[in-house]
Parts: sequence; structure tokens; C-alpha cells
Amino acid sequence: MTSENQPGAKTRIGPAGLAFLAITSIGWGFNWPVTKYLIGYLPPLTLRGTTGVIGASLLAILALAWGQPLRVPRALWPRLVLAAILNVGCWMVLMGFALVYLPASEATLVAYTMPVWASLLAWPILGERPNLLRVLALLMAFAGLSAILGGNGFVPSLTKLMGILLALGGALGFAAGAVLAKKLPIDLPPVSAAAWQIGIGCFPIAIAGFLFEHSNFGGLTSNGWLLFGYSTVVQFCIAYVAWFAALARLPASVAAIGTMAVPVIGVVASALALHEPLGVGQIAALAFTLAGVALATQS
Repeated sequence: MTSENQPGAKTRIGPAGLAFLAITSIGWGFNWPVTKYLIGYLPPLTLRGTTGVIGASLLAILALAWGQPLRVPRALWPRLVLAAILNVGCWMVLMGFALVYLPASEATLVAYTMPVWASLLAWPILGERPNLLRVLALLMAFAGLSAILGGNGFVPSLTKLMGILLALGGALGFAAGAVLAKKLPIDLPPVSAAAWQIGIGCFPIAIAGFLFEHSNFGGLTSNGWLLFGYSTVVQFCIAYVAWFAALARLPASVAAIGTMAVPVIGVVASALALHEPLGVGQIAALAFTLAGVALATQS
């Protein structure tokens, strides 16, 4: 056993880990404006469900190719389903509908308050009492939400409220899933675990989309199909695999802070690609959100 693998040894910060982290941040960051664009052609449940099911299938094939078993022990099924509902189901549905009401840049910022909520949920679930840094992180998160809500005046803010509540619900669900993963760990290989969670979480969403929504895949342009492929392959496969590779090579705190690049990329890409506003309100919200996440990951 090398010193790098011994208990208590620090994980080295190597260039490979940072490269995988960059791939993850770019892949997830650009996916926000991509999803916002696609929702203009496909309804939220159909879009999120179908891309997730296809992505889960590709991940399952990748897991088998890498020799990772897909068999799930019977005792793990309840916690696997719970994780799929919180980490994937809630996230996909609520964030998908949030993008109907919010610009992609603002939905991204609300979504990435999740480390703040995770640090607070750790108190009732894991018994980790909040410290001063966590309280400050909460205040920063609320300041960021306030900047989003009031960024363009009071009247438009009322139309954003539904979107913010939906995005907050998705962030809280993901945060709860992350905290419960520490209390109820899923002992499966990482790619296999991701394939099962995404598949279980997205399959009923896809069914509901085809039953209750009117979907016109034929209306997608060639660019639309390219973006659909991006949302499927890059978001669910390349970015997820890169994330697991980064976690294996970097300290958890470095990886968590590194994902703060995602909302930055999402905000800037949305402004450039979708011509969404990038004014004082959005910049203030970005600053408060990043500060809150940084405090939460350090606490």
C-alpha cells in the first residue's frame, strides 16, 4: 500500500484530476442553456425523461464494458430508489419546469445553492450542528436569491417566484439525496450506481411525458438534434464519468469547490447563446451564490 492510499493520507492534486473536473464543469455548465433552448421545442417531462433514459442506457453499457456489475443486492433497492427519486427524479422534473419560468442563467444560480442546503440538512440527518460558516453560507444564498427575485424590479419578480420555488425544490431534493447518501450509502460501482439512479429516476418521467404532454420530435431542427445529443451524451455520460474520475483523483473539498465553475459557465453561456440579461442583478446573484457555496464547502 502506498502512502497515497493509506488512511489519513492527503489526496494529491494532479493535472489529470483537474482536467476531469474541467470537463465536468464545462459539460454541465453548457447544458443549462442547451436545456433552455430545447424546452422551446419539447415539453419538460418528455425532454428530461427521454434524455435521462437514453443516458442511463449508455452508462449501463459503459459500466459493463468496464467490468462493473449492474446487479443490485436486494437490501440496497430501497435506498437506491430513494436516491433516484431525490437526486434525479426531483431534480429533472422541478428544474425542467423551472426553466419554463426562469432564464437559464437564473435557474443555474438557484440550482447551485444546493451545497448550502446540504450543509444545513446535515444537522437533522447526520447530527452535524451548523457552525458560523454554515450560517453565513445560508445568508449568502438568501442574498443571491433576493438578487435574482428583485433583479428587474418588483413586478417581474412575481412572475419569477414560481420558477425560483421549483428550482429550490430541485436543489433541496438533490441536497437531501447527497446527505442521505452519507447515512445510507449505496455500495455499487460508481458508473453502475449512476446508471441505475438516472434510469430509475427518469423512466417514470419519460412515461408521464409521453402520456400527458404533446411532443413533436419531428419539429426539431438539425441543430436541435445535435443539442439533444449533447444533453444526452455529454450531460449524462461524459460529464458524469469525468466527475467520478475527478472524485477519485482529487480531495472532495477541491472537487466540490471546482464545481462552482458550473454556474459561472451557465450564466455566461446563457448570456452569449440565448441573449439573456447579464446585468448588475445577475452579477450580484452570481457573487453571492459562489460565496455561499464556497463557505458551505469549507464548513
